Amino acid sequence: QVQLVESGGGLVQAGGSLILSCAASGLICSMYAMAWFRQSPGKEREFVVSITRNSGRTIYTNSGKGRFTISRDNAKNTVYLQMNSLKPEDTAVYYCAADYVGNWGNPNYWGQGTHDTVSS
Repeated sequence: QVQLVESGGGLVQAGGSLILSCAASGLICSMYAMAWFRQSPGKEREFVVSITRNSGRTIYTNSGKGRFTISRDNAKNTVYLQMNSLKPEDTAVYYCAADYVGNWGNPNYWGQGTHDTVSS
């Protein structure tokens, strides 16, 4: 059974930083493309960043470029999202996803989400 378990969410002031973790079980992170999505109140879930399974190439949306960094620790089978210079509009539930080919329209697996609140 595959599980993606996010952690690291919480309350932070604007300008602060958070590190989210996505611990995987039942699959090997390095063999999957991994991504982070988020869903802000009243909005649809949106793609934030991904990392490919082979080259480790990263793709960022404009909202995260320059402030967010995705990384993968193969030994811990965990993917991270480092978020810096946080803004109130970054308040959202952040979800980890895994897909064998990087099809983010309908990924193979989702985590349950972790909630971040950025106060102004």
